Amino acid sequence: MIHAWCMWLLLGAGQAETNLQPPDVLPPAPPGQKWRLLWHDEFDGQQLDRSKWDIPEGPRRDGFWSAKAVLLDGKGHLVIQVFEEGGKYYDACVRTKGKFEHTFGFYVARIQLQRQPGHWSAFWLHTESVNRIGNEGRDGTEIDIMEKPWLDDRVQHALHWDGYGKHHRSAGHVSRVPGVMEGFHTFALDWRPEEYVFYIDGKEVWRTRAGGVCQVPVYIKLSDEVGRWAGDIRQAKLPDQFLVDYVRVYELVDAQTGQPVLKPKPLTP
Repeated sequence: MIHAWCMWLLLGAGQAETNLQPPDVLPPAPPGQKWRLLWHDEFDGQQLDRSKWDIPEGPRRDGFWSAKAVLLDGKGHLVIQVFEEGGKYYDACVRTKGKFEHTFGFYVARIQLQRQPGHWSAFWLHTESVNRIGNEGRDGTEIDIMEKPWLDDRVQHALHWDGYGKHHRSAGHVSRVPGVMEGFHTFALDWRPEEYVFYIDGKEVWRTRAGGVCQVPVYIKLSDEVGRWAGDIRQAKLPDQFLVDYVRVYELVDAQTGQPVLKPKPLTP
């Protein structure tokens, strides 16, 4: 059997010009275009790069988001922990809000998942305009590239728009990936003006135009949340954690001029 990434190579998939390791094999670029690395963090060094990431603080579902739960392990990984302290459960979120916000491209993270119940890891894109009502998700969509509330081979992908109240709309898909709980895996989104395509380990798992496709910039979030969706946190052996090897964003550019080629569509249908 030819694996998905091998098939991309055989088809002439776009390999961005970068020396980053491990390399990413991207979907084929259209004729006359190429992929360019736009933004990334490899999580090298000893401390999180605060010029790239913000860490929100405060209550979140059944726990508390805190910078105390964020660290780099010195081996090139971001570590987001969940632990109990003083009868409270702490975990964290890091986000690029106000530091890097972008629209279309290939968004990818290489992640090793958590091991214990009661909390879930996620790699997602967000914008405050998701709360706008009307015009579907074109004026703002929460894009959940990956959510992992289950300790089995299931992975959740989802889109949310028109706020989180009575007008809320959503679409979702559950992928099954044998072995996803072991080692590192890549979770990715190819976001074009007319479509979203989701990937796990280089294999397409969901293709959709739900919500009309977001046409406005979003920021990146890596988060852990304590909540019943993931089971009973009281049954967890804490501390637990998930690791992120890297996050990278690529954009399609003209092969000759280097100018971005994907442009937002008008927000009206």
